[in-house]
Amino acid sequence: MGKEIKIYYDKEGDYMEVLFELKEGYFKETEHDELMEKIDKDGNVIGFSILRFSHFQHSKPLSVTLK
Repeated sequence: MGKEIKIYYDKEGDYMEVLFELKEGYFKETEHDELMEKIDKDGNVIGFSILRFSHFQHSKPLSVTLK
C-alpha cells in the first residue's frame, strides 16, 4: 500500500508545503532560494516547501535532489 502525502497551498502567500510524514521537524535551506527541506530529528527528509510557487508555472521545472 502507498504512503499518504499531505499537500498544503496558501494562494494568498503563494506558498506550498508537501509533507511525507506528519511529525516534528525543522526546515533547512537548499541550493534553491525558493525551496526548503523539512528534516526530522534523525536527519530524514519528511517534506519540503516552495515559496513563490506560482512563479514555476511558466518557467523551467524545478529540479532538486532532497537529501
